[in-house]
Amino acid sequence: MAVLIVIIGVVLGVCMLSTALLRWNEMKYIKKGLPPGTMGWPLFGETTDFLKQGPSFMKNQRARYGSVFKSHILGCPTIVSMDPELNRFILMNERKGILPGYPQSMVEILGKSNIAAVHGPAHKKMRGALLSLVSPTFIKQKILPTIDQFMRSHLCNWTSQIIDIQEKTKEMALLSSLKQVSGLESCSLSKDLMPEFFKLVLGTLSLPINLPNTNYRRGLQARKNIVRMLADLIDERRKSKETHEDMLSSLMGGGENIFKLSDEEIIDQVITILYSGYETVSTTSMMAVKYLHDHPRVLEELRKEHLGIRERKMAEDPLDWDDYKSMKFTRAVIFETSRLATIVNGVLRKTMKDMELNGFVIPKGWRIYVYTREINYDPSLYPDPYTFNPWRWLDRSLETQNYFFLFGGGMRHCPGKELGIVEISTFLHYFVTKYRWKEVGGDKLMKFPRVEAPNGLHIRVSDLYT
Repeated sequence: MAVLIVIIGVVLGVCMLSTALLRWNEMKYIKKGLPPGTMGWPLFGETTDFLKQGPSFMKNQRARYGSVFKSHILGCPTIVSMDPELNRFILMNERKGILPGYPQSMVEILGKSNIAAVHGPAHKKMRGALLSLVSPTFIKQKILPTIDQFMRSHLCNWTSQIIDIQEKTKEMALLSSLKQVSGLESCSLSKDLMPEFFKLVLGTLSLPINLPNTNYRRGLQARKNIVRMLADLIDERRKSKETHEDMLSSLMGGGENIFKLSDEEIIDQVITILYSGYETVSTTSMMAVKYLHDHPRVLEELRKEHLGIRERKMAEDPLDWDDYKSMKFTRAVIFETSRLATIVNGVLRKTMKDMELNGFVIPKGWRIYVYTREINYDPSLYPDPYTFNPWRWLDRSLETQNYFFLFGGGMRHCPGKELGIVEISTFLHYFVTKYRWKEVGGDKLMKFPRVEAPNGLHIRVSDLYT
């Protein structure tokens, strides 16, 4: 009996302490004019619920508090906006008291000079340097031939195998970007860099708690290792004085790049290129394979487009810029995949002063999570929004409508958008003209905080003509 009383007392004590902590944390953030919402636990906030429940958490909070509410996620107090008009205003009005507000974990691991973190003159400089690397002319003359050669090699010898298409597209995205960045040296660099890079990616979306065996600690250490590898490569190139035609050469001052970057800025930009390309290209490619498998009519139309391109060429002829520009339906498939799978859920901004938005007062230093996910399923923008229908994108006006945020918006519109589409298009070209495939295993998909298959996405591949 005494033991039972002690247990009951401990449980009651824990409940009272938990209630007190939650109440204390709510009291910390009571300020006139703030949106309604809950702040969760001290330090951790509602990060666990946010990462585990994702869209359900967002919908539940919106049902309770409206389209604009407060929370505490990823280590900082945050205003979540699910209002399309407010989201557009925020994205289109950078510098008016609103700046990039990415979590500490992402800034520390990707680097303080990465394009997503800087603003003002520094952002103009970094964006200019990156745009010079992904201009249509640069892609046409230098990058597309490199991508084509890489995809042919990466997709060979898949016949009669069961492969994890998630693993293959991750390798594809990273190795293709690495090839574009460092050319011939990418082969020797990739073996040591790949495992470190995967740790870096996991660390960018984690609580910034620097304790042993946390994703954040592993991400920071992975960054140090990658920085060392890239610094060694830059040093070797300066000593050798050999001519290279790749992104790193351009960032170092070769070619036509007029932007003068320090070594630290160069390394941060390389890491940003690898990271941004990896996340979007790998996931969109994997999900395109998934949706094409589930929608035979779409696959038939896509394959028709690409077989038509091959009929105009010799067997070993590479894709050229005219081939890419003719891939109208392929572009539509990529956009519809990105929309339906919601590869990007939203973006983060930060207030530089107290400001009023939608009648609420947002304190200086708070994050604003511009949550654009629900726009992708708005039936007024996308009729029958949960149906995979690439044909809707053949009307190019959809790509220019006011709420098209698949690639960000305003000054932060993704500079590498076209390069990513080129990579995915080239992958799909060689995949659908060479192979047919069936899913095996019924692997589970998760769509938050990242779109992924926790146990892989396995397919049995066979030659298209057997």
